[in-house]
Amino acid sequence: MASINSTDSAASTPPAPVTDQRNGGDLVIETLTALGATTVFGIPGQHALGLFDALSRSELRFVSSRVENNSAFAADGFSRATGDVGVLFLSTGPGALTALAGLQEAYATGVPMVVVASQIPLEGLGARRKGMLHQLDDQKASAANVTKSQRLIQQASGIPSAIQDAWTEAVSSPQGPVWIEVPQNVLLDPVMVPRVEDALAEPFDNPPRVELVREAVAWLKDSKRPAIVAGGGTRRGGAEAALLSIAEKLGAPVICSPGGNGAFPWTHELSLQSWVEDRHTTDVLEDADVLLVVGSSLGEVTSNYFTLEPRGRIIQIDAEPRVLESNRPGLGIRADAGQALTALDAAIEPLERDREPGYDAVALVAATLAKVGARLDGQELGKERAFMQDIREAVPAGMQTFWDMTIAAYWAWSCWDAREGQFHSAQGAGGLGFGFPGAIGGSVGLASHDLPARVLAVSGDGSAMYSIAELATARQHDIPVTWLIVDDGGYGILREYMEGAFGKATATELARPDFVALAESFGVPARRVGPEGIGAALRESLAAEGPNVVVVETLLRLFAPTHLDR
Repeated sequence: MASINSTDSAASTPPAPVTDQRNGGDLVIETLTALGATTVFGIPGQHALGLFDALSRSELRFVSSRVENNSAFAADGFSRATGDVGVLFLSTGPGALTALAGLQEAYATGVPMVVVASQIPLEGLGARRKGMLHQLDDQKASAANVTKSQRLIQQASGIPSAIQDAWTEAVSSPQGPVWIEVPQNVLLDPVMVPRVEDALAEPFDNPPRVELVREAVAWLKDSKRPAIVAGGGTRRGGAEAALLSIAEKLGAPVICSPGGNGAFPWTHELSLQSWVEDRHTTDVLEDADVLLVVGSSLGEVTSNYFTLEPRGRIIQIDAEPRVLESNRPGLGIRADAGQALTALDAAIEPLERDREPGYDAVALVAATLAKVGARLDGQELGKERAFMQDIREAVPAGMQTFWDMTIAAYWAWSCWDAREGQFHSAQGAGGLGFGFPGAIGGSVGLASHDLPARVLAVSGDGSAMYSIAELATARQHDIPVTWLIVDDGGYGILREYMEGAFGKATATELARPDFVALAESFGVPARRVGPEGIGAALRESLAAEGPNVVVVETLLRLFAPTHLDR
């Protein structure tokens, strides 16, 4: 028994402090700082203590979450709100694994992040005989499905170059999170490497091939009924101006996917907005003789649940080669959306061409949106439509919003006019819990740029429980996030799906706390209002200081699955 106790004690004993001696942790912090990092998200851990000790000697701001998955969502939200790289520190084993679902969302959505995870000491890697705390057989293999690449650093001298390479990869299209592991002893041991003075990480160039641009331009010039789908890659590639120019030159209707929401002006006469889950807009896309798809895979939601059957030719632009023609054959152009649309825009002149008799794109868009409205009118959705409109009118035009996987967000995918703000949701991977921690990270990022930092998060009661502990984070750091919780007593969207498919719902109803009392126990002001009072409550809360919560107890319904209307 004595030997067992001795081993357990050694495994849990923190390292002895090293005073006034630079170590591997300092190299990590110095490199991140030289690359332009300002903020780090995460939770300390035993094998990462050298990293956090070095952090204490830096000017980087650390935002400590309560659950590692929420740290990942926060770093994701930071990047979405600012365009900067999100930086995440993870501890070994359970801490690293807990963050994977959050990283899946960042990976699916193309959010640039650098993830630094600690590891057990080098001598323990691949060996279970030592029985080390938090040990995994191959930790970085666990991240292989949710990050662009994974690196294990075995010498401190390799830290600056490895982090610089990871940063470069993260910001190169297709953007995404990159994983780095540093063993405990590499972080703690003294180093002879000089202080990192500068680091440069420029994204790799990802232009379209000339012959593909030429062919795409020829198709578009000859088209009679072009249409455009703008996906999330349009926003990530900063392609909004080129998209607007091309649409106006071609006279092409534009619809934005949930990820592309905001890429095209909502009220433009050619805007089909984001009603991708609608048979009337699907008809317009199917009838196009050339369909230009930018930064979208034409996946499940954007294709109206794979019911989209285009009759014309497709031009698909995406930085991720695995996306091209993954759902529909077409002219695939692997390129950054911004570079590709800039090239197309430069080659397309405003066209004076014969249209098919009676074709008018502006009139088509107006008529289609009227049909969408009429369809909704016939479904007795007045409460839901008024609720979403009241939220939209209460939120300042330039404010960024973060939406969890909840019925209100499913509405927002289609009906939310981002105006001068930005719309962020978890539709990439579709996991629960993104909204509130994503908003925390977004607010921190905006503040780091000296921009108005108040943001709105929207969750259901089910998804709220995934991130409820982050009320402590918001209070500790005094982060100006207004959290709207729509409480319908269960997993609302799953309830609807099951009732529609089976006539009854199973295991969707939830016991939940008094959210107002719970928030107040964290020192966060909260209020409860009915759906008719949401506008006034949000206006007051969004004008307040620090974090606050608004709870609405109501049952919202989703509009009918319009892909079944055929």
